[in-house]
Amino acid sequence: MSAVPVWSVDPRTGNPREQVAVEATAEEVDRAVRSAHAVRDALADRVARAAFLRAAAELLVESGEHIIEAADAETALGPARLTGELARTAAQFRGFAEVVDEGAYLDVHIDHPDATRTPPWPDLRRYKIPLGVVAVYAASNFPLAFSVPGGDTASALAAGCPVVVKAHPDHPATSELCASVLRRAAARTGLPENVLTVVHGFDAGVELIRHPLVSAAGFTGSLRGGRALFDAAAARPAPIPFHGELGSLNPVVVTAAAAAERAGEIGTGLGGSMTLGAGQFCTKPGFVLVPEGAAGDQLLKTLTETVSSTGSGVLLDHRMRDAFVTGVRERAALPGVDAPVTPGAAGEHSVSAGFLTVPAARLTAEGPHDALLEECFGPVTVIARYASVDEIAAVLARLPGNLTATLQTATDEGRDPDAGPLLAALTPLAGRILVNGWPTGVAVAPAQHHGGPYPATTSTSTSVGATAIERWLRPVTYQSTPETLLPAELREDNPLGLPRRVDGRRA
Repeated sequence: MSAVPVWSVDPRTGNPREQVAVEATAEEVDRAVRSAHAVRDALADRVARAAFLRAAAELLVESGEHIIEAADAETALGPARLTGELARTAAQFRGFAEVVDEGAYLDVHIDHPDATRTPPWPDLRRYKIPLGVVAVYAASNFPLAFSVPGGDTASALAAGCPVVVKAHPDHPATSELCASVLRRAAARTGLPENVLTVVHGFDAGVELIRHPLVSAAGFTGSLRGGRALFDAAAARPAPIPFHGELGSLNPVVVTAAAAAERAGEIGTGLGGSMTLGAGQFCTKPGFVLVPEGAAGDQLLKTLTETVSSTGSGVLLDHRMRDAFVTGVRERAALPGVDAPVTPGAAGEHSVSAGFLTVPAARLTAEGPHDALLEECFGPVTVIARYASVDEIAAVLARLPGNLTATLQTATDEGRDPDAGPLLAALTPLAGRILVNGWPTGVAVAPAQHHGGPYPATTSTSTSVGATAIERWLRPVTYQSTPETLLPAELREDNPLGLPRRVDGRRA
């Protein structure tokens, strides 16, 4: 069987740029996983691991010019956007180095023997250990922050897990370049380069999730692809955790009081958020409930002006472009749907932004308009005009799980009696709830949660922020174990100086 070439393609023209690699065979995937598994003990040293993460951040920044040039050539996202993404990516590595230094992620608990308890307590000492080799499936829309050097990779390495990344076909050259940077960072800090390996190809991704030495997986991509891998992870003889981000509608509710107070501001903000990055953010507001009446009309007028002034954009690949053009055409053809600004093809390789409107009453029960409640990847959003709060509630009850949900309310809470009940109605729908903001942009912060009810994600964990490390760890308790046999993290004298709880109290 001949090798299948992997090409880097310019989305602005559709032309191949260069052959970057070949698709990995089953034997090559097996070698990659076994090589990663063989070096897992090298990541056990927390000091060396933190140094590696900092070196990775440093080398990513040093290589920034070449990385941004490669990523722009493959994604058309532009140097400005990619410069910010690279800074965020480096910050993730530095942030996880701090998490490793602190050691709180180990969640150490020590309970001394207590014969007065019923039943009596033996000596119990609990902490968390790395799962093993992690498979990471890179995203299309973030060639850095959610790909080879992305949050899944950084958090897994921070946890002490070697990583095998299945590169995304939209940016293979960027993937290889970033992998070389991370492998150099490992070597610079005395770690084996095989703590990070990259493979290419659809079949390689399937082989990876099935490999018996893969202990967990992280995925960012489509509902169809993610669900197939999720099912494969569950169907293994030994099922493994699969942390997948599969898509999100990111609903927005604009209260009547908010529209009356600042229709123009909301329309402008919505237009900027839904077209950011050509509408290719996983947190793009794709569905917005706006009141009927003059205030809602004014909001749509401003939205029309904002979106109309947005230039055409290039999507990540021609498959996505075709899906976008087909998706908006089918939605626009539904009864009662209007297109104040028609989205769709703007040229052979580009698309134009727009939005659709529909009476909310058409969405309160199952029917052909259900397509409007599904994500359409690209610069489009659906505006549902509602007549009452009850109509909002009926529509929200039909929405799937999301990464975010947003409430636009009056700035004076006392003038907006609907705000409290609507916020309560939005909370079960998403992992991050915003008030008077826009969901595009996910801060890398300890309190961040980037996840949500299915199908937004397949687990309750976050893929952004310090607690993302928890996905790649499992707890172990040692009972009545002699001090000399205990891991250093659990010894009585706390030689590593770790934060911990002793007999229920923080020590």
